[in-house]
Parts: sequence; structure tokens; C-alpha cells
Amino acid sequence: MFIKFAEMIGRAVKGPLEEVGRLMLLLFSVLRLSLKRPYDVRIVMKQMVEIGINSLPVVLITAVFTGMVLALQSYTGFKRFGAEGLVGSVVALSMTRELGPVLCALIVTGRAGAAMAAELGTMRVTEQIDALETLATNPVKYLVVPRFLSGLIMLPALVIVTDIIGIMGGYFVTVTLLGTSSTSYMNATWDFLEAEDIYNGLIKAAFFGAAFALISCYRGFYTTGGAEGVGKATIGAVVLSSMTILISDYFLSAWLF
Repeated sequence: MFIKFAEMIGRAVKGPLEEVGRLMLLLFSVLRLSLKRPYDVRIVMKQMVEIGINSLPVVLITAVFTGMVLALQSYTGFKRFGAEGLVGSVVALSMTRELGPVLCALIVTGRAGAAMAAELGTMRVTEQIDALETLATNPVKYLVVPRFLSGLIMLPALVIVTDIIGIMGGYFVTVTLLGTSSTSYMNATWDFLEAEDIYNGLIKAAFFGAAFALISCYRGFYTTGGAEGVGKATIGAVVLSSMTILISDYFLSAWLF
């Protein structure tokens, strides 16, 4: 009875442990190859455009309405205590420390991460990755490293835009629609916002960018099962990346703040 129970537990944990092991091996390979010449800047720039520039419209819309909703809800709650002047500080701190990095990472994961997994998955099932190996081209350096570096670089850049637009959205609602003093909003923003809040938020964004790029590439790189497998890899990349972002956000917040 005990042996059967142990076998059942072993079968249950074998698959996840193998997945984690392959992911860690891919991470070590990416880090090693990132420091190895030659550097193909053109491919990295192309991926930076795909992850960063092409994600700007959806990021901007998310940021402005997040700031507006946050300002509206904060104003409604603070009005009961006569603390409407603190709305600016709440919007600024929430955007820079939490909402900016997390929401931006989730949005980019749903757009660029899914595209990465689908593209690499299609290349795997159509044997294009095998063809690269036949041509003596390292597929990890050619396909994964540029996407990893682009996610690491571009997500903090997008978070900077998200923070600014979110604070502007909060300003519009608080000052223009609700009639709060502009000076009061700006003073509350700058009095309580510190450089450390911005820097730590960008550190979180860099981690999220590296995590979603690595997981998306991993899912696509090891795709099996034809067209159906590509669909499963894409879904798995988005779900696993999103869970990693949300779970790691707690530990990063506990460490940084």
C-alpha cells in the first residue's frame, strides 16, 4: 500500500520536476550565450520593436484607464475622511510600485508572449529548428537569446510609460472631473513618491520581462504534437507566465519594499 502511494506521488511530481529542470537548463544556456560573441543586434532590435513598440497601444489604454479608475475609487473612499488631497500619492505609489509593472507585464505577456510561443512552436513542429541545428546554427542563441534580452530591456521601458500615463489619467479624473486642486494633487504626488519606489518598480519589471520571455520561448521551443501542440504551448506560455508574474510579485515586493 505504501509503495503504491509512493509511486503515485513520484509519478505526480516527475513531470513538473522535469519541466523545471529543462527550464533551468534553458536559462543557464541563455545567460551563457548572451555573453558570447557574435552579437546579432539586428535580430534583437527587431524583437524589441515587436515586444515594445507594437505593444504600446494596448499598454497606453490599460495605463490611462487604470490610473483613472484608481483615482476615482481612491477619491470616493478618501472623501469620507476628508483626505481627498492624498489621492495623488495613492495613484503615484500604486502605479510605480505595483500596478504599473504587474499590469504591463500581464498585458505584454498576453500579446508578445503568446506570439513568441506560437512562432517558436510552429518552427519546432515544421522542423525549422532542426534545420538550424543541421546548418550548425545554435537555435537557442539565434531564437531565444534575442527574445530574452528584448523582454529584459523593453518591459522596464514600457513600465516607465505606464507609470507616467497612469498618473496623468489619475490627474485628469481628480482635477478635471472631480474638481480637486491641481496643486494639491501634484504636491501629494511628489511629496510621497520617492526615487526608490520608481527604481524598485523597474527592477520588478525587468524580472517580469525576463520571466515571460524565457517561459514563452521555453514552451514554444519544446513544442510537440503538431498544430494542436502549438495551441497548447501558446496557452501554457500565457498561463504559466501570468502565474509566475503574480506569484513572484509578492516575493519581490517583500524583498524590495
